[in-house]
Amino acid sequence: MADLKAQIAANEKGVQELRKMVEQFGLDVVQAYMGHVQDNAEESVRRAITKLAARMQGGRFTLPLDNGAQIQVAVTIDGAARSAKVDFTGTSPQQPNNFNAPTAVCMAAVLYVFRMLVDDDIPLNAGCLKPIEVVIPEGCMLRPNPPASVVAGNVETSTCITNAIIGALGLMGASQCTVNNFTFGNEKYQYYETISGGSGAGGMFDDNGKLVGGFPGTSVVQTHMTNSRMTDPEVLEWRFPVRLESYEIRAGSGGKGRWNGGNGGVRRLRFLEPMTASILSNGRNTKTGGAFGMAGGGEGAVGINRVVRVDGTQEELQHIGSAEMQPGDIFEIHTPGGGGFGEPSEGGGR
Repeated sequence: MADLKAQIAANEKGVQELRKMVEQFGLDVVQAYMGHVQDNAEESVRRAITKLAARMQGGRFTLPLDNGAQIQVAVTIDGAARSAKVDFTGTSPQQPNNFNAPTAVCMAAVLYVFRMLVDDDIPLNAGCLKPIEVVIPEGCMLRPNPPASVVAGNVETSTCITNAIIGALGLMGASQCTVNNFTFGNEKYQYYETISGGSGAGGMFDDNGKLVGGFPGTSVVQTHMTNSRMTDPEVLEWRFPVRLESYEIRAGSGGKGRWNGGNGGVRRLRFLEPMTASILSNGRNTKTGGAFGMAGGGEGAVGINRVVRVDGTQEELQHIGSAEMQPGDIFEIHTPGGGGFGEPSEGGGR
């Protein structure tokens, strides 16, 4: 309810500020500048697409999820029209679980990826999407029919959509394909956080599409859709009956390459009272593999969800799992590493 009230309040504030602008400058001027902002954003994306066209006419990528579903995307670049088509045909049908994503989430992921390609300092707006045609088949998990469950779509599936498009463009290795949603609570306490992982390494290309350099991934960083800050350890331990035992870089979890992927992290939380702890994640299945590498780069390590009981016994959880925690038990989360870029032998890994 607090989230809904905050959204209502934000919209009301927007209405008030827009009315102030109209009163000060006049409706015609405000509407004209709205058009200017969108036209400028459209042109910026078209320039980015022109740069893409110098290197490729398109690409296709299929990204598997831990639950057996897949996101398939084909990107077609039209250099003459300076436009792109993003087609999700082949994506899994609507799922009986909650990994379905509303169409708005899919569109936001497309917008996000193409905004990343723009070097210009522009505000995010609908003009960015004008050069892009998006095809999302009816009834697939990215365009589900009511009453589909979608709670994981905004957090988990959106990161997978983003990485799938990046894979089709061939620009960089994948970042962790999850936001590692961790929750715990009882009748008195409730807590939720997302946890950082490794970002993908990538290439740098000139206007003619030639690879002129690259960059390594970053370790233990919020990537793509996570974009949230974690609670300070002091505040966490003051407000909740838990202890942050450790939070460290997961050495060696980034994919190897000419430019290495970023490492994931290891977060260990000890419980001081009985609570229920749950994890909603992806990128844990060794059969589907970790965050993919690109241009010969290796994939990052998959994540691990584990409970370490006070007597030393360990319980492995799947990508979705829940456990009843007792005083002294530790919930341990190893987040995935990012994919590498380029053959490792080309530069020794950086």
